[in-house]
Amino acid sequence: MRLRDIPAVLRTAAIGVAMAAAVAAHAAAQGAVPGNPNLVDLELVLAIDVSRSVDWEEANLQRGGYISAFSNPLLITAIQEGYYGRIAVTVFEWSSWGDTNVVAPWMIVGDMQSAGTLVNRLRETPVSFGQRTSISTAIEYGMALFRQNNVEGDRRVIDISGDGHNNHGRHINDAREEAVAAGITINGLPIINTNMGPGTPPLPDLDVYYKECVVGGPGSFVVVAEGFEKFAEAVTRKLILEVANLQPDGGMERFGDAKIHRAQFLQQRPIAPQNQAPLTYGPGCNVMQGGGGQQFPPGLFLPLPAPR
Repeated sequence: MRLRDIPAVLRTAAIGVAMAAAVAAHAAAQGAVPGNPNLVDLELVLAIDVSRSVDWEEANLQRGGYISAFSNPLLITAIQEGYYGRIAVTVFEWSSWGDTNVVAPWMIVGDMQSAGTLVNRLRETPVSFGQRTSISTAIEYGMALFRQNNVEGDRRVIDISGDGHNNHGRHINDAREEAVAAGITINGLPIINTNMGPGTPPLPDLDVYYKECVVGGPGSFVVVAEGFEKFAEAVTRKLILEVANLQPDGGMERFGDAKIHRAQFLQQRPIAPQNQAPLTYGPGCNVMQGGGGQQFPPGLFLPLPAPR
């Protein structure tokens, strides 16, 4: 396939894959890739918002986006160009504090066949629905899942998609700091939802909230979907970047109607950087948006139920 034949939204990612291939080829020349199937390039947790602001059609657009992404040869190529040529993936849905549902258990994906197994699981498992939006639950639950996968990856990433801010459960700053301290990267895919359905009204600048309050860790970034209709395009782009260990260059980039932010903060509790505009939501990351529901005060911790 020629580069000019690739849709513009994925062209930059394709270039990145080619660069990653050159690095992998150099590494392979230095010695054989270990054959231990428990060694992977990336341990990836995909966490999908199913709170009540996400209706049936929107939930299925999210699910369909992941199905489309793992059916895309560009993503499989990116996976195969890693040192081990495989990643470990699990998928779960989240909503209120402690409300989670595993859609696909840990699977090794390294080719179209293994990706097809994951895709079939995504197709066959019914979508669950919940109430409030506890991003902190998604982070905590993702951390627990890493302890269950019996694989060893060079990187660990929690990939969170959602259409609202943290309004239930543990304070977002506490959960994020714990994950980053454990060496985990949190990437975000906020969905700008203009549908005024039930629940807390959506933030019109949810991308800013994710940038300041959700993502963190080495190389973390945000890809924004301008509506659920753009989700499949945005999530494919985001997964290719994650798998190829690439990050957007600069503060913001646009790919069609999707836009990408670098993480505002990486390692510590957020503080306002010098010589930059005042933060909108950080460092406190408390949002009074109506609709009921608030996150716990900072420092308050209640353990989640054990992962199912």
